[in-house]
Amino acid sequence: MALEEFSIQDLQELFERGDLTSAALCQAFLERIEEIDRAGPTLNSVSETNPDASAIAEALDRERSDVGPRGPLHGVPIMLKDAIDTADRMMTTGGSLALVGNIAEADAFVVAQLRRAGAVLLGKNNMTEWSYLRSTRGCCGWSSRGGQVRNPYVLDRSTSGSSSGSGAAVAANLCTAAIGTETDGSVVRPSSINGIVGLKPTVGLIGRSGIIPVAASRDTAGPMARSVTDLAHVLNALTGLDPLDPATQEAESHRAADYTSFLEEGALKGARIGLARDLMGTHEGVDTLIEAAASVMRGLGAEVIDPTNGCAVSIFFEAEMTLFLYEMKEGLNRYFARHPKGQVANLEELIAFNPRPRPGGHALLPAGDLGKGGGHRR
Repeated sequence: MALEEFSIQDLQELFERGDLTSAALCQAFLERIEEIDRAGPTLNSVSETNPDASAIAEALDRERSDVGPRGPLHGVPIMLKDAIDTADRMMTTGGSLALVGNIAEADAFVVAQLRRAGAVLLGKNNMTEWSYLRSTRGCCGWSSRGGQVRNPYVLDRSTSGSSSGSGAAVAANLCTAAIGTETDGSVVRPSSINGIVGLKPTVGLIGRSGIIPVAASRDTAGPMARSVTDLAHVLNALTGLDPLDPATQEAESHRAADYTSFLEEGALKGARIGLARDLMGTHEGVDTLIEAAASVMRGLGAEVIDPTNGCAVSIFFEAEMTLFLYEMKEGLNRYFARHPKGQVANLEELIAFNPRPRPGGHALLPAGDLGKGGGHRR
């Protein structure tokens, strides 16, 4: 079948008319993954596909026929960053060879929510290994497990953010939507760079149990999609009370029943949007696009604050990194203790794992480099 960029609403209408099945859609995505992610331009955005995806899609097609759809995500193929546990035949590795073989015994909260909504979990996305905290020389979009993620629009350009594979996969039409994780920028940056929509929800809106952590005070999962409307549909499925994440209890009174209700054409009217000119001036083509976007937003009623000082946030970077390193140690050790099937049992063993010689005689890192922080946003 010809694979178009259908919205979630488009898909539900096609499913209901009988013009498309979830099984056929999943097969088309799987074929496209083989054609351009593993061959052709080799985007490397997908770490592995779900061997049960087709069977799950077929079961959901039968359920639709017998009792009707569960909701907007029924039969919709969605991918997950390789930091999110799935209790199936897919691994969760954080992009690291040290966790190859790690099959989770329980679904992450967000995975349970997606299954309940009727989504098809199509596969796991490649990511920046350990969400950039692998090394002071961390490379955006690279992992020892999956290699280098490539930007589907310009192959030699950055995908940005540790949810790099998720951003590239949605942009390249390898899935309808994806779930990334963010501590600082790892959903919104790859979404921006890859031309899609991403949201970092307020911490506590989405349960975090079963996700490889960076810093508990800042971590959250977030939806990534091709439109704001699709993103709202996915967000509806993800939110809820996670009994293993106390932060979701604190957010319970602030959780909306339906985030699509906030989709208003005039939503920009009165919004104050800063134009950080101190971060411009390095590429005339980019500057032209920014000026055009600012003009559009003014036309839609936004107040553009021109200029603002975007570099002012740099004063927080050192304190932020200290926070990440302390919280990462506790979080990773807690994760390893609950996941005994990987090759390491704690952070100390992980640090020792990296410099071991690999096939071909190469080590991954100098000893002790993990945990010193990276030069990019997470």
